[in-house]
Amino acid sequence: MQTAKQEVETMLQHLPDESTLEDIQYHLYVLEKIKRGQTDISDGRSCSHEQAKERLSKWLKL
Repeated sequence: MQTAKQEVETMLQHLPDESTLEDIQYHLYVLEKIKRGQTDISDGRSCSHEQAKERLSKWLKL
């Protein structure tokens, strides 16, 4: 398992040299959201596809 610093270093190595600070911030944001989602799933905080469809149908009036 990589440390946060190692994950950022890996991410930076894969970005183009002309990346802006805004690009880097966006990639950090996405990386953090993915990690939170993975943690939620491993901790049992997720729903099935059918449950998601049911929740969304209430919003989308499907």
